Amino acid sequence: MHSQSFKPRQAQRGVAMVEFAITLPLLLLLLLAIGEFGRMFYHYNNLLQANRDAVRYLAGEAWNGNLGQVSIDPVLEARTKNLAVYGVPVPQPGNEVAPGLTTADVTVGAVGSDHVQVRISYVFRPVLGNSLPALIGDAIPLNIPLVATTVMRGL
Repeated sequence: MHSQSFKPRQAQRGVAMVEFAITLPLLLLLLLAIGEFGRMFYHYNNLLQANRDAVRYLAGEAWNGNLGQVSIDPVLEARTKNLAVYGVPVPQPGNEVAPGLTTADVTVGAVGSDHVQVRISYVFRPVLGNSLPALIGDAIPLNIPLVATTVMRGL
């Protein structure tokens, strides 16, 4: 009788490739998730900056020294909304601060008699779609609402 002994190299042949094939999709999914969170925080930062610029503009323009309070007319409200969406007081379609942001997503108003408020509500949509399919039950939604609100005293 002749006994056969397995050589360690032959027993392990191809194991690394199988392990790589198993872990690669998980690593790619993790990398994609990190990229999407980074993109979401980038959009949120842009919304916050646009909101601050818009409320600063509104606070400077809305103060009525004769009445001693803020007054927001429709023209000032439209210019403030355009500033929040496009970065300038006049509309420039195609140059939105965040993709899909419109002036309907911006709320402008007075808080009391001497403060103004600008609020931007935006729904972040990931690149990979609006939802993840679920094995059991409904799909998992991926749309994330982002809200930026700033209040400032009239200048």
